[in-house]
Amino acid sequence: MSSLDTGNTAFMLLCSSLVMLMTPGLAFFYGGLVSRRNVLAIMMQSYVSMGWTTVIWFAFGYSLCFSGDVGGVIGNLDMVFLRGITLATPSSNPGIPLFVHVAYQMMFAIITPALITGAFTNRVSFKAYMAFLTLWLIFVYFPFVHMIWGGGILQKWGVLDFAGGIVVHNIAGMAALASILYVGRRKVLDGGPHSVPLVALGTGLLWFGWYGFNAGSEFQVDSVTAIAFLNTDVAASFAAVTWLGVGWWVEKRPTFVGLLTGAVGGLATITPAAGYVSPVTAMIIGIAAGIVCYYAVALKNRLKWDDALDVWGVHGVGGGLGIVLLGVFASTAFNPAGTDGLIAGNGGFFLKQLVALAIASVWAFAFTYGMLWLIDRVTAVKVAVAAEESGLDVALHGETAYLT
Repeated sequence: MSSLDTGNTAFMLLCSSLVMLMTPGLAFFYGGLVSRRNVLAIMMQSYVSMGWTTVIWFAFGYSLCFSGDVGGVIGNLDMVFLRGITLATPSSNPGIPLFVHVAYQMMFAIITPALITGAFTNRVSFKAYMAFLTLWLIFVYFPFVHMIWGGGILQKWGVLDFAGGIVVHNIAGMAALASILYVGRRKVLDGGPHSVPLVALGTGLLWFGWYGFNAGSEFQVDSVTAIAFLNTDVAASFAAVTWLGVGWWVEKRPTFVGLLTGAVGGLATITPAAGYVSPVTAMIIGIAAGIVCYYAVALKNRLKWDDALDVWGVHGVGGGLGIVLLGVFASTAFNPAGTDGLIAGNGGFFLKQLVALAIASVWAFAFTYGMLWLIDRVTAVKVAVAAEESGLDVALHGETAYLT
């Protein structure tokens, strides 16, 4: 490896730490939104991903994503257990050790399946969730990482996804939709968030960590890094205020949970475009996210889909919207390594984004639904009604979050 670039390496280690912090942030965000009897169960689903996904990533996940190429869809097993990677092995940025790339991408792998858990909260057994986590990573997440970021077919075709509009948010959201349609509605509905302050804490951690998520995806410190950082905050802020305003107009009152949910929707929506568009475009994307994601959640409610914590409406729709708007607004003026979008006359790129989004959405939905059916043949996916009534904290884990 060429001489170590200490600045870029330190920056990427910091960004890896920020992305890691997002998973505890997600646990607090989801934990506050459920009832007191189900706090630990849903938080544990996020935290266990930090452990088990790391095991899988170290064993063979990184290799399947970033080593070799099999049919343009998946990598090979040449780097199982990080075999062959030494201190001198460079990453795509020659001054940064490959070990840093392993760590950074691992944090993405940890949080992506954890996002899905908000959809089927309070009604899925822990044993089934562990099987779900394992199979979903292998058959949904790893292939799309490879296809879009690991030298696979979609990357070679010219599809862009700066930090995970498809790779993280859309496929997680579509998996969430498949999950709630397969598992069905809860028999015992929550009365609403048990702790809005916990939701606020989780949102703050997510928002803070998202700077590493988006700005770090440039994998070095340059002007594009700065644009991605700024765009992240601009989109989140405009989306939060827009959701607040739309909710105020429709529901006749401004809600704190609406403000917080809008911010997360804006963060999810800007993610694929953060390093490819201007700050003005980020503003437009944020406003669009606040409106579209709000009405996606309203549609979910009207259709009576029991997506408990709005994973499809916020992450699935937000991530997909970001991919589409990237196809419209991408500009080489703000990232020479990117491309121009539809408004600059590049209709071909816009169509590629739409096709990639359609492929990802269909595969994530279909595989997740089929996978849950298979898991159900081995171990019951849905908990008994008695467990729902007593709460999953006690029924599954024998623990309680609060003494009183």
